[in-house]
Amino acid sequence: MKKESEFQDRPFSFSTRTFQRDLNEIRNLFKIDIRFDFSRQVYFIADDGNSDLSTRILESVDTFNALKVVSDVTQYMFFEKRKARGTQHFYGLIHAISNRIVINLIHQKFDSDEPTERLVEPYALKEAKGRWYLFAKDTEDKKLKTFGLDRVIDFNYTSKRFDYPKNLDVNEFFRHCFGVINPENEKEQEIILSFDADQAKYIKSYPIHESQTILLDDEYELRVKLDLFITLDLIMELLSYRDTFEVIAPQSLRDQITTIYRNALKFYETP
Repeated sequence: MKKESEFQDRPFSFSTRTFQRDLNEIRNLFKIDIRFDFSRQVYFIADDGNSDLSTRILESVDTFNALKVVSDVTQYMFFEKRKARGTQHFYGLIHAISNRIVINLIHQKFDSDEPTERLVEPYALKEAKGRWYLFAKDTEDKKLKTFGLDRVIDFNYTSKRFDYPKNLDVNEFFRHCFGVINPENEKEQEIILSFDADQAKYIKSYPIHESQTILLDDEYELRVKLDLFITLDLIMELLSYRDTFEVIAPQSLRDQITTIYRNALKFYETP
């Protein structure tokens, strides 16, 4: 622990007691454990298995602190106009998940004119590309499904309780998914992609998926490997890279991308 005097040469100053109190408050309020490494003489966030949550909380704190700097922050910070819908359901759904309460879910599919009601066992909330989904088991057909929160009209608690499946690991269930689609009876595939030098910088700074590993990185090309299910969500993501990438493997995905580009070209050909 640094002495109080060692904090005085910073742009701000505070006592060791204040600093320790703040650490305790962060630990109690946000469940983030900050420890001191005597060998390196630095503070660090201890990895307790909730690194994603800790990172998101710290991002929120950074944003909140930035908003307090000036009275009219809109002059300097410009937020995304598209907003995820359905976040108003967070508190109620987390209550149902944590207390193992079966809920009556009223959900409106994009391809349906009428909403449907179904009893579900809520297991988790899953984020994918700026949208939030409820991961649950439909009690009627016993299948695991995801329901977009932006399409949840309402839900009600029932008097029924459920036992959380002992063999269900939500992280493992979505490990090879890009988004929330987990195809039944399919196996993930080894996908190899090649990007040009300019696009490579973006792919390295913001990986396509957590399974991304670099196979080749030179001044001409970045080649990466992904272990994923091949789904429409993944194909749409790859198409967003336009002409800066090439599918090396598998051949089935290469063929799908080729067909899509050929069909799209027909719209621009002169009759």
